[in-house]
Amino acid sequence: MTTVLVIDDEPQIIRALRINLRARQFEVLAASSATQALELAAKHPPDLVILDLGLPDMDGVEVIHGLRGWTDAPIIVLSGRTDSTNKVEALDAGADDYVTKPFGMDELLARMRAVGRRSTGEADAPRVRLGDLVVDLAARRVTRGDQPTGSSGAATGDVRLTPTEWHLLEVLLRNPGKLVSRQQLLTTVWGPGYAEATGNLRLYMAQLRRKLEPDPARPRWLLTEPGMGYRYQPDPDEISVSR
Repeated sequence: MTTVLVIDDEPQIIRALRINLRARQFEVLAASSATQALELAAKHPPDLVILDLGLPDMDGVEVIHGLRGWTDAPIIVLSGRTDSTNKVEALDAGADDYVTKPFGMDELLARMRAVGRRSTGEADAPRVRLGDLVVDLAARRVTRGDQPTGSSGAATGDVRLTPTEWHLLEVLLRNPGKLVSRQQLLTTVWGPGYAEATGNLRLYMAQLRRKLEPDPARPRWLLTEPGMGYRYQPDPDEISVSR
């Protein structure tokens, strides 16, 4: 079932979308603020986002930036702002489409189908090799070569990552060789209210290294840039399996 995250501070819009989308077999998550939306998206990654720009705690364009730090899920802006400048800004930030209010449900559904077709394909879901581990972001699975393996190294199943570990890892893997700041990681993975929660970041990075690095004390791929953030540094011959 396709999960749609609706972000709008108008209760009647959320109510109308929830009724119409559920009637068409979509699972609907709803948020009335940017903070709630980013936290909800981190816990339950959506397949598609419908976003209003005029939110009470943050401009919707900032929400697009936050989501684009770790997900390629299609984003449709649903806004009363009709100025072309707002449209260009939202699309440049990473939105896939822009629908102005008032809107027709048939049109919105058609736009959803269109962005859904454009978003399918392996290009949006890289498989990254970390030594003898393969991280499949589409399947949300880590295996050792062709054989499933546990975190202990025994061939007994996948390496198990928590949802938060997945979100953190995905942000880094989608930015190979690029420094990702602590604030960006915290805001993207945990939400705007956690921008100073550096202890969370250190804890989860340590957990990822224990599960993925051959020598967690001397990380090979998940590197710390002191005072700045973290970086996924691929080996020259291990950048990706596919993109």
